[in-house]
Amino acid sequence: MTKVAIIYYSATGTTYKIARAIEEGARQAGAEVRLLKVKELAPEEAIASNEGWSTHRLETQDVPEATLADLEWADAIILGAPTRYGMPAAQLKQFIDSTGPLWGQGKLVNKIGSSFTSAATAHGGHESTLLSLNNTFYHWGSIIVGPGYADPIQFQSGNPYGTSHTSQNGTVPPDEVALDAARFQGKRVAEVTATFVGQPQHA
Repeated sequence: MTKVAIIYYSATGTTYKIARAIEEGARQAGAEVRLLKVKELAPEEAIASNEGWSTHRLETQDVPEATLADLEWADAIILGAPTRYGMPAAQLKQFIDSTGPLWGQGKLVNKIGSSFTSAATAHGGHESTLLSLNNTFYHWGSIIVGPGYADPIQFQSGNPYGTSHTSQNGTVPPDEVALDAARFQGKRVAEVTATFVGQPQHA
């Protein structure tokens, strides 16, 4: 069975909702899925000052935190975070920065990689954040699988690089178009990964 790790950061829940839809799509394709959050780095006073942030942290307190062992376990790794100045949120970046030991041993080579994001504004860094996350996969030696335009939903969602959503400063949750695009991405990643699992390596 294909093993998919969805590793995300979400402050107020927008990126989390996308992650859940990706999980749904991957499971529909028959994959075994681990949905994992990364460690929160923000100070308690910052979280407490934002009701949405503090509420979401409570709602997801049972979601396990990602470890390097989860990356080793996975055949496919899907990374997601809201954009911060056109780059991934520091919380996910900190986790990525901890993967050096696996990278050094070549243990992330030939895994399937994909990415997703959300932003507060329409042109707030969606594509640059996705491309930044994909740079990680290049360094790991992973094989990037984006949604492309392989399904009609992508012509509505408008992003071949990975699912993204504009939250209007957290006031607009992902609609069915965004969630369907996320489900498609999860399904596509799981299906493409399945073609690689168990295949012999060629010298």
